[in-house]
Amino acid sequence: MIRRLRLRRIGRDQGGATIVEFAMVLPVLCTLLLGVLDLGYRAYAAAVLQGALQEAARMSTVGGIPMSQINDRVRARLGAFTNRGTVTISTSSYFDFTDIGKMEPIVADHGGDPNRPDFSGDCFTDINNDGSWDEQGRAGLGAAEDVVRYRATLTFPHIVPIGNFLPGWNNNVVLSAETMLRNQPYAGRNTSWPIVCIP
Repeated sequence: MIRRLRLRRIGRDQGGATIVEFAMVLPVLCTLLLGVLDLGYRAYAAAVLQGALQEAARMSTVGGIPMSQINDRVRARLGAFTNRGTVTISTSSYFDFTDIGKMEPIVADHGGDPNRPDFSGDCFTDINNDGSWDEQGRAGLGAAEDVVRYRATLTFPHIVPIGNFLPGWNNNVVLSAETMLRNQPYAGRNTSWPIVCIP
């Protein structure tokens, strides 16, 4: 009889229920909190990366500043992230904004695919002067009044190893940004490029 009373009293006692519920909710709450912190840090890194690229583009449009100095400035702005990660920078220049992403123009087509020089006698304007038919962009900062496309990719590890807890996430953050500006008219422009023909 006394045992039954004790069992009923224990069955009605809810003093330890809160700690059990908290133990069940705690892992989910911690994972959410770490995820929010990591996403906030990623947003901060993206804003710093975009700001560094805007500054680099302004430096490059003035002219007379070497590419190495501009890249060093970008890396210095991203110093907090590059201690644990890497920055990859690429710069290309175009004659005009409409040339970005376009292939070099074909000037003569003697058969085959009309959208590419693939037949003997087909000719194209070699704007980037590399001897092959490819995108119009030239490496570097270009010349006066050229459009400069400045791209950077920042890779750094998550601040918490969130990839170990969430499926589909890896342990590195990869952020990319780009900006485009036109160089100042500090000199004359080159408007003639060589014509290359397939033998």
